[in-house]
Amino acid sequence: MDKLQSRGHLLTEQINPNSQNLDSISSLEIVDLFNKEDAKTISAIANARESLAQTIDAASKSLSSGGRIFYVGAGTSGRLGVLDAAECPPTFCTPPELVQGIIAGGAGALVKSSEALEDLPEDGAQAIAFHKITNVDIVIGITAGGTTPYVHGALKAAQSRGAKTVAMSCVSAEQVPMPADIDIRLLVGPEILAGSTRLKAGTVTKMALNIISTGVMVRLGKVYGNRMIDVSVTNSKLRDRALRIINDLTDLNRQEAEKLLFRSGQKVKLALLMHWTGVGAEEGKKLLEEHQGNLRAALGQ
Repeated sequence: MDKLQSRGHLLTEQINPNSQNLDSISSLEIVDLFNKEDAKTISAIANARESLAQTIDAASKSLSSGGRIFYVGAGTSGRLGVLDAAECPPTFCTPPELVQGIIAGGAGALVKSSEALEDLPEDGAQAIAFHKITNVDIVIGITAGGTTPYVHGALKAAQSRGAKTVAMSCVSAEQVPMPADIDIRLLVGPEILAGSTRLKAGTVTKMALNIISTGVMVRLGKVYGNRMIDVSVTNSKLRDRALRIINDLTDLNRQEAEKLLFRSGQKVKLALLMHWTGVGAEEGKKLLEEHQGNLRAALGQ
């Protein structure tokens, strides 16, 4: 624990030699410096490709078994987890409880700093108990520096309940080991502003979460080709997107697509199945249920 308490050795806390004159360069030079440093996020993702793929497979298996995904973090890491979870219902029409974000300090920490609360591992464990996490769930602990006690407490508690666990960090496992089944290490190097992990570390974390949640939804059949066929039609923008998907994938004009979408109950996936197979809405629903919502599999049948 002494090593964790002294964090100066961590990759995320070290001084970036490329930005030591940050306070004396022009605004254009600041932009160029950020652009150059942010490019390192791409290679960091590439180096973590196998662990990211393992997480997609594990999370897909969990959800297919009736489980849920939980992101757990504090500060920026927690906010990024909550953001990714919040984007799943409108993008993939998932129920809010399917992918959830847990942040130290609760909802208030989303808009007001509550960093002191990240130092309590027992709070992380209590959050796991509060959400009644079981052996079919998967818990993804996010901590840029790898040392956040709240996240460590949550991961250990999740493991004790038999849940699958994933650690996501921007330091090496040699610097900070974490209690998890899958270890995602996103090594982007020292920040332009020393220790400010809302920068490269935050960017690469957002990228990784995008990959995981989208990959899981692809595996669950919520995507056909590269179209979000489970899009939730809840406003004019999403309705327009739904109609364009139908237009693009069929020979229907917009007016015909509107009629088909109406008959399907505003369900793009069902509308496409109805059009391509000639079945009615109720029969189409049953067919999709038989194939766990996978449109391609239902069409094969």
